[in-house]
Amino acid sequence: MFKDTKFLFFFLSITYITLVGGEDPYRFFDWEVTYGDIYPLGIRQQVILINGQFPGPEIYSQTNDNIIINVHNGLNTDEPFLITWNGVQLRGNSWQDGVSGTNCGIPAKKNYTYVMHLKDQIGSFFYFPSLGFQKAMGGYGGISILSRPGVPVPFLDPVKEYTLLIGDWYKTTTHSILKAKLDSGMELPFPDAILINGRGSSDGASFTVDQGKTYRLRISNVGLTTSLNIRIQGHEMKLVEAEGTHTIQNYYPSLDIHVGQSMSVLVAADQSPKDYYIAVSSRFTATTLTTTAILHYSNSEQKASGPIPTGPTEQFDWSMNQARTIRTNLSASGPRPNPQGSYHYGSIPVTRTIQLANSAALVGGKRRYAVNSVSFVEADTPLKLADHFKIDGVFTLGSIGDRPTGAAVHLDTAVMAADFRAFVEVVFENEEPTVQSWHLDGYSFWVVGMNKGKWSPASRNDYNLNDAVSRCTTQVYPNSWTAVYVALDNVGMWNVRSQSWERRSLGQQFYLRVYSPVESRRDEYPMPDNALLCGRAVKELSAKHNSGSINVSIFSELEE
Repeated sequence: MFKDTKFLFFFLSITYITLVGGEDPYRFFDWEVTYGDIYPLGIRQQVILINGQFPGPEIYSQTNDNIIINVHNGLNTDEPFLITWNGVQLRGNSWQDGVSGTNCGIPAKKNYTYVMHLKDQIGSFFYFPSLGFQKAMGGYGGISILSRPGVPVPFLDPVKEYTLLIGDWYKTTTHSILKAKLDSGMELPFPDAILINGRGSSDGASFTVDQGKTYRLRISNVGLTTSLNIRIQGHEMKLVEAEGTHTIQNYYPSLDIHVGQSMSVLVAADQSPKDYYIAVSSRFTATTLTTTAILHYSNSEQKASGPIPTGPTEQFDWSMNQARTIRTNLSASGPRPNPQGSYHYGSIPVTRTIQLANSAALVGGKRRYAVNSVSFVEADTPLKLADHFKIDGVFTLGSIGDRPTGAAVHLDTAVMAADFRAFVEVVFENEEPTVQSWHLDGYSFWVVGMNKGKWSPASRNDYNLNDAVSRCTTQVYPNSWTAVYVALDNVGMWNVRSQSWERRSLGQQFYLRVYSPVESRRDEYPMPDNALLCGRAVKELSAKHNSGSINVSIFSELEE
């Protein structure tokens, strides 16, 4: 009987780590999730803290590390909690994805230990709460995965790295109020502000630099709905990485970063010693919200002054043209010491084309969002557990089709079947007047094309089949399309979602079940011993336990 949760944490970690990469280094984290009061906009607000911090602690790691995170849910007595790892690929391990389709929520006053192997990964990512609308109250933090020693990086080491978590923010007192508005059929209100690392302009964040040295800024848009633009007064930004891909090193006076996206830039502190504004503002909104932080030269004796640098006034064409310049640096190494561009995606035969069209509609008098006319509804049991225990009636494979149907929007627990090792073309089509932001858990994909108008097979003539950027989140501009290639080499149940949390919460998501009939442990890890069970999976566990086919001692301890 494990009465000491720290001992249980250690026991589970050591037991499971032999499966996820026992020869690689591992890092332990122990997180206490609670509510707390802060003043990001000058008024008291309740937010989600991790170890008393907002934003939460950064995960600073290296390629092939094993990451062990013990999460204690110290929220309200009836409020479950999950964290998802935006962009971390979790090779063969969707058991740790931390979304409602793969995991039961961590009950209040209980804990769960995430065990992840960062196999062959580098880059800038972030984590956040995935249940309900908890993301609106914080609980997010940065993830930095560095290359292993000996693997060349295509730029000189910066003196220091800073993580900038930027996003829209609401003054609303609790996330449940925002969720209730959505569930009642109302639209999400316009955000109240933009935050940088949890601070507004009145108490802005500050980043100290030494004159003549170069720094790396890892920037993630952790907001709910709003595309953002970032720029630094008097300085250009050299883009070097986007969600795990070393990019061609172009200089930018400002960068559009859409919801859920992450990028790394190098900034040279090569100006006269004073303070400079870092400005972040909303894009494609009727009213422009702007907030500032400070780039502080260590030998500065002058506060930031002059006009705050303004963002681009051009709209979608400007942003699309900039997006097309973000391409893979083919001369750079990836996580392994081989050329990053050696995987010639442009010459691989496509085995399947999937077209995904987003839409909005009223269903039962309430606003819903859909993909190919299907608006996702949560099941009573996580889909991964239902698949594992072969529980009928939780979901139906093929409940969302490969093409838009033009049919009326309807509700379903949408799951798309996919074959392991298929090479797939996915076309996101957007006929709505707002920018969409799409994400695929467990994967990166090559953004091979984007353009205005309707996609057709002839659009492939303009695809970038040489150095398209590989990333996990892509934007789709209004009345436009974006096409991606993805190699389905990661078995599991993976969430395909809008990164706009309003749209995702009201149905603009589905799950992609990537399946191998071999069911080998080489392709997918087994269900972890500490998996939390809920819904109909509890009955299945009980039946297997009574038949003697499974040991439930660890589950029993976690419930005490």
